[in-house]
Amino acid sequence: MNKSTSSLPEALLQRTLNRVIEAFGLKEVAGEDGGPWLPLVCQAPMYEGGIGQVRLYRGAPLFQVVTSTIVVPPIQLDSHMMFAFTPSDSAVPHFTLDSVRAGAHHAFHLDLIPRLDLGAHLAYMDACFTPLTPTFERGQAMQGLSLAQLSPRQYAIMSPWMLAKRATAEAFSAIDDLVDTYLDHWLGLMRGGLPEAALEGVNAAALIERDRRNKAIIFNREVDKVWDQITPLVGQDAAQRQIDLLRRTSE
Repeated sequence: MNKSTSSLPEALLQRTLNRVIEAFGLKEVAGEDGGPWLPLVCQAPMYEGGIGQVRLYRGAPLFQVVTSTIVVPPIQLDSHMMFAFTPSDSAVPHFTLDSVRAGAHHAFHLDLIPRLDLGAHLAYMDACFTPLTPTFERGQAMQGLSLAQLSPRQYAIMSPWMLAKRATAEAFSAIDDLVDTYLDHWLGLMRGGLPEAALEGVNAAALIERDRRNKAIIFNREVDKVWDQITPLVGQDAAQRQIDLLRRTSE
């Protein structure tokens, strides 16, 4: 990528994605025409032509990585999202990053998505999330960042260490270290596994079922109203194909 022509959101997402691809040797799954898994063509009257794509990557030990890019110049939307999904029978959290500019505002969403109930698994919480606390607190205190508008239901299905912020351009350009720390911690969990104490009472069948139910809530039009904004741009079919892809489990 030529960074001189990349927006801040695009550059952040691509750099993070590249690290994940390189860490695990992931391969892209092409679409029917040999290009991205799903090209996105604008369905709204203000613009004609392609506005982005959904890309899919596969490779062990991950289940799949999904990215979605939507860039619509007339409404000054520049949105880049990625989810790195661990296998459904794994307790290692999923990793997610949203990187967006909408008009004059930037925003981002950074999190490790829990695979177990944190309120009932202290050792799991301390292995997967507690080490992120200093970085989370630094993100909470950064100048130029303010809380994004999320519902209590959205907070409930993610982690308490989620950073979901609006940002000035200056602040957004300074969050690389936050993203890198979350990603480095997640890569460490992927490579080193979880301590035995963190998996006490856990079984594969329960993990798979929770993953299925959790994804059905996270990627839900009623819970996350962003789908109401995306659908008029990309069309009902393309939006639903994204939801279905994101909801997939590995079992």
